[in-house]
Amino acid sequence: MSATADPDLVLGGRLRLHQPPRGSHRAGTDAVLLATLFRPRAGSVILDLGASSGLVGLACALRAPESRVVLVEREPALADLARRNIAENGLEDRVEVREADILAPAAVRREAGLAPDSADIVLTNPPFLEAGRHRPSPRDGKASAHSCEAGSLEAWLRTCADVARPGGRLGLIHRADALPACLDALGNRFGSLRVRPVHARAERPAIRILVSGVKGSRGPFRLLPPLVLEEGDGRFTPESAALHRGEGAAMEMGEAQ
Repeated sequence: MSATADPDLVLGGRLRLHQPPRGSHRAGTDAVLLATLFRPRAGSVILDLGASSGLVGLACALRAPESRVVLVEREPALADLARRNIAENGLEDRVEVREADILAPAAVRREAGLAPDSADIVLTNPPFLEAGRHRPSPRDGKASAHSCEAGSLEAWLRTCADVARPGGRLGLIHRADALPACLDALGNRFGSLRVRPVHARAERPAIRILVSGVKGSRGPFRLLPPLVLEEGDGRFTPESAALHRGEGAAMEMGEAQ
C-alpha cells in the first residue's frame, strides 16, 4: 500500500503517523477520541482491535509509557503500515502487530496470537455499516474498513470479551444510531456501562457514541454528559482541543471513577 510521504502529526505533534492515501480510510477524530478514552494504568496490556495504521494503540503507548500494546489488523498492507509507524515513533520495544481476523473462529484467532483473558484494556472501532444497507465505497480498503456482514457487531464484541481479562475494560466508538445494537451485542459480557454522546456542535444531534464497560461487572449503566467537538465558529471546544492534544480522558471527564 502506498502511504503518505510525510506523516500526519497527532497528539500535538508527539505522534507521527503515515496513513493510506487520500480517498482511502484514514484515521481522524474518531480514532483520537478512542485513543484518549481512558488513562491506562502503568503496566497495562492494551489491545487495539482493527488497528488500521495504528493511531489508537500508538497513542496509548505514548500516553502510558510503561504499557504494552498489541495492534490487531487483518489487512496485510495496513499491518505493514502499522509496523512502519511503530518504527517511525521508536516504539518497537513496547508495541507489536498481530495479523488476525477479529471475526474468525476462536481457534483461528488463538493461532494468530489472540489469547483469551490477556488484555487489561481493549479498544475498538468496529465497522460502522452493514453490507446490503448502504452503497459500499469503490475503494476496497475503505469498503472493508467501513462495512461488515449483518450480525457481525455481536461477533466482533464477543471477541473483545474473549481477549479481555476478567475486570478488564472495553472502549469503543460507533455511530450514535447504533447505540441499541451496541448495548444488545455487549449483552451480559460487560457491565458498569458508560455511554457518552459525541456532538459535532451543541445544537446538533449526536453523531457518535463512546462506550465503555468492565468485563464481568454487574455495575449499573450510566449516561454521561455529552462531548461537544466544535464551537459555533468551527473551532474546537476546550475539551475537544485538549483531547486532540492527548490530554485528559474522554470517558473519565465529568465523572469520578
